Amino acid sequence: MEILHLVDGQPVQYRELSLGMPDTGFIWIDITRDEELIWPQQVEQITGVHIDERHVADCDNSLHPSHYEGTSEYDRLIFRSLTREQPENDIATRSTVFFMLGYMALVTVRDRDSRSVGLIRQRLMERGIRRPNTTAALMHLILGNMVDRFMSLREPLAVKVAVWRDVLLDPSEQFTDWRSVLKHSQHVRKLEMLCEEQEEALHGWRENTDIDLDDALLIRTNDILEHIQRMTRFSHELARDVESVIQLHFSAVAHRTNEIVRVLTVLSAIFLPLTLISGIFGMNFQVMPGLSDGHGFFYTILGMVGLAGALLLWLRMKDWF
Repeated sequence: MEILHLVDGQPVQYRELSLGMPDTGFIWIDITRDEELIWPQQVEQITGVHIDERHVADCDNSLHPSHYEGTSEYDRLIFRSLTREQPENDIATRSTVFFMLGYMALVTVRDRDSRSVGLIRQRLMERGIRRPNTTAALMHLILGNMVDRFMSLREPLAVKVAVWRDVLLDPSEQFTDWRSVLKHSQHVRKLEMLCEEQEEALHGWRENTDIDLDDALLIRTNDILEHIQRMTRFSHELARDVESVIQLHFSAVAHRTNEIVRVLTVLSAIFLPLTLISGIFGMNFQVMPGLSDGHGFFYTILGMVGLAGALLLWLRMKDWF
């Protein structure tokens, strides 16, 4: 557990747990999930606020969906963010839980390697930057960093779809990696659901919190919501692009198949009468017209060539070939 006391824009390490809340400013209590389950008692000892046991149990679930719930003593916001290391062809997330105890304290429960929380802690300790002066502003700062990381996913996801589009529409390429395409489509759908949950949770907090949000904070909160909505629209459009690429691929395959079938049909139509003629003259009769003629073979070949040419010309005039 790490506790920072922010007063007059200056962060101070706060370790006097038995003294309770400081007289000025507010505190940030940062808790990691691998700590022992005594942190709810420590938070109550410092702030005097009891956290519901069900909410404490939810903190242990790193896969809990984004959600907001308010009580008479605090607001609880669960927000899914990206993990530090993203596996290939996947979108890995885990939840961070925010307990906003009015104006006096913000409690965060997260994984030890949380990138956003660690980055904000580092920024708070730097000099010459503007620091949050309320618990809501601090939570907004952390949420903004989490959402910005989601925004950074747009380019690699779009580039991968563009590469697949070039491969799938290239007739010289034989594409077989359909499992990756389907997984990518599932991950895009997952991203869309994550953004929808985030938007619903943040919107619920903004509309139901008892904390007075000033105009500047409302504008910044609306900016975060707008970024989440942009990611939702992007993921929806990207999923549609993946489906369109797959449909175009199969349409192109069907078109090439039709072209091949048409060529084979034309060749069959030309050679069918020639096959009939050769079959007739291949009959084993002792007496057949033309067999005793010394030029019969050449007349037959010339007639077959002429017939093939006439059929080809007729198919050309019908624009069938």
